[in-house]
Amino acid sequence: MMAVVVLAACDQPTQPSALQPLAPSSSRVDAEPATVSVFASGLNNPRGLRFGPDGYLYVAEGGTGGNNSTIGQCVQVPSVGPYTGSTTGSRISKISPAGIVSTAVDHLPSSSTNMPSGQLTSGVADVAFIGNTLYGLLTGAGCSHGVPSIPNQVFRVNRNGRWTTVADLSAYYKSHPTLNFEPDDFEPDGTPYSMIAVHGHLFVVEPNHGSLERVSLNGNIRRVVDISATFGHIVPTSVSYDEGFFIGNLGTFPVVPGSEQILKVTSSGKVRTWATGLTTVLGSVWDHHDRLYVLESTTVPGGPTPFTGRIRRIDRSGRITMIADGLFLPSGMTLGPDGNLYVSNVGFGPLSLVAGQGQILKVRIH
Repeated sequence: MMAVVVLAACDQPTQPSALQPLAPSSSRVDAEPATVSVFASGLNNPRGLRFGPDGYLYVAEGGTGGNNSTIGQCVQVPSVGPYTGSTTGSRISKISPAGIVSTAVDHLPSSSTNMPSGQLTSGVADVAFIGNTLYGLLTGAGCSHGVPSIPNQVFRVNRNGRWTTVADLSAYYKSHPTLNFEPDDFEPDGTPYSMIAVHGHLFVVEPNHGSLERVSLNGNIRRVVDISATFGHIVPTSVSYDEGFFIGNLGTFPVVPGSEQILKVTSSGKVRTWATGLTTVLGSVWDHHDRLYVLESTTVPGGPTPFTGRIRRIDRSGRITMIADGLFLPSGMTLGPDGNLYVSNVGFGPLSLVAGQGQILKVRIH
């Protein structure tokens, strides 16, 4: 299930099969503190982010939700549902090198879980570029999210600022079920969370069903791997690429620190454990020195806890280095052209219910 939704779930993690990690996390954890500052603010539930060829930082915003209910029209989501949604509550923002925020594309769907689960809000989940063209990933749409007229999808942003559907993910998830899913919080329209561009295709991770899909620009969708078939309902969320796909997982709640992992997926769909000892992974990115930075959203036992998010770095030997901690439920991360990390902060949680509380942090790596 998408990260902001899974934060309301209470399932115990399914135990993965016994595979030997390629680069197991070492018991040695070094510290290399970075300088953290606010790069931009005034965002609503910021999620995935990426620098464009124009030097601007593009940010997917979950948005502000909506009031439309589809009870009686279609199957609703158990546990955290029913959702309420809007066709226009989300957007993609762009941020100048000086930190000035403007809108790249507006009036995109947004939806929220029920009140007891915290009204956790989803909209645009991630962004990616192929050449000069911007693509977005919708996760807050579909009938089960209170938006019956627009499916979850990959979409293209046109030069005129409007957007066009590339691939209907809602329909694909409904017609291509995965082997192992959790009926108590099943999402009919899926909750795709991360997207990257590799070799002219877009690759999407779906946490609730537990899969990685390849989306071609002609709209064709192909499953790369059903992660749930091997590891069960572990809630895969982040994806990065370095001669293979590296998938981080959130896990289910309550949080068990150190119980999550990074998986490596080959282009042929073979999957195995690459690193262990992690907690609630929502982002990952490689630097230019072949090291993986991992974003952990909440790291203490129990439920989501503000100011416990952190960034850690894993090198090829498996050594872990602490880069930054004390973050407020961060939800996405990218590497900037300046070699520093940029992180979506206040990506969900109680503070995010107040409009404009989301931030982008600049993490200056020493």
